Amino acid sequence: MFGCVPEREHPLKVYAGMDPRLSLPDVIAHARRIEALGYDGLHVSETVHDALALSLLVAEHTERITIRTSVALAFVRSPTLTAYAAWDLAKLSNGRFQLGLGTQIRQNIEDRYAMGWTDPVERMRDYLGALRALFECFRTGEAIRYEGTSYRITRMQPYFNPGPDESIAVPPLWLGGVNAGICRLAGEMAEGFVTHPTNSNPRYLETLCLPNLLAGAETAGRDLRAVELVVGTQVITGATLGDLDAERERQRRLFAFLYSTPAYRRTLELYGWEDLATRLGDLVRHDRWENLTDEVTDEVLDTLIPSACFGDLPELLNRRFGHICQGITLAPPTDPVHDGEFAEVIAALRQPVPADTPSSRRIGGG
Repeated sequence: MFGCVPEREHPLKVYAGMDPRLSLPDVIAHARRIEALGYDGLHVSETVHDALALSLLVAEHTERITIRTSVALAFVRSPTLTAYAAWDLAKLSNGRFQLGLGTQIRQNIEDRYAMGWTDPVERMRDYLGALRALFECFRTGEAIRYEGTSYRITRMQPYFNPGPDESIAVPPLWLGGVNAGICRLAGEMAEGFVTHPTNSNPRYLETLCLPNLLAGAETAGRDLRAVELVVGTQVITGATLGDLDAERERQRRLFAFLYSTPAYRRTLELYGWEDLATRLGDLVRHDRWENLTDEVTDEVLDTLIPSACFGDLPELLNRRFGHICQGITLAPPTDPVHDGEFAEVIAALRQPVPADTPSSRRIGGG
């Protein structure tokens, strides 16, 4: 059914996201559906709900899948409150929870969250250091003394310490982002990195993301194979060509909205399409939302977003990403009537790759 899918030595992990506007009961149903479809895990975003609260629901109502915030916003939370929540989630999920963090853009931090802004990469470095110190305090019960440039934590009375408990799997720390600095920091300090939908094209991955992950790993004396890369690509797919056409227009709208944010224009710059980002940004500043999709041509869409019906999707995604990463994101069908067919897509994507796949171009794979 799925044509010539390349053999895989290392399985490609497949993760789902979720509609950010799902109600809380619908989040539970969605998580159960994702687990039944055979996904490796679920990415929990932070838009109109609290990502850690949603992760609690997912952990309570699933048994197998990885639960990863992708991404929770670091700078709007105290490291201690984040550590408490992540520790509880790790315990409740029996080690299935992974804490993915992001910086967000300055305008949102200051104007939507009413929080202060400082250098995002160095502040995130400090935030990760504080979290690791807190997790060690929870694990061992020993006193904490963490003093960084942005965060200072020197008090944790036994009454407020959820440990000591060395049986809990310390939540792996992931980062998500776009620019070179955050990629280098992930290579240096994180267990994994998730790319943004706007910057998941192979040209971006091989030109900007991978070299900086490697640079960070080398700075820390780490093996790059210790860092898992998950590509958060947009995908246009459907059961039929008609479904594909409808999804194509939906993705065009999403593409136009996302690329109107200046911080996300790296891939457009790599293709010489900086003017597109400028035009989209101008339309948003003038509240001309209805004109956004007019700027996104078929050439741009076809270049940056993989498109195929279910039957051809595993081969396409393997060819595009299989040599680069350990995992990808892939949304389930809008209509659950296609779930049986789509479960086969996921199973096909998770097959091993050939032993002669160039390991130098892979993250975490042999």
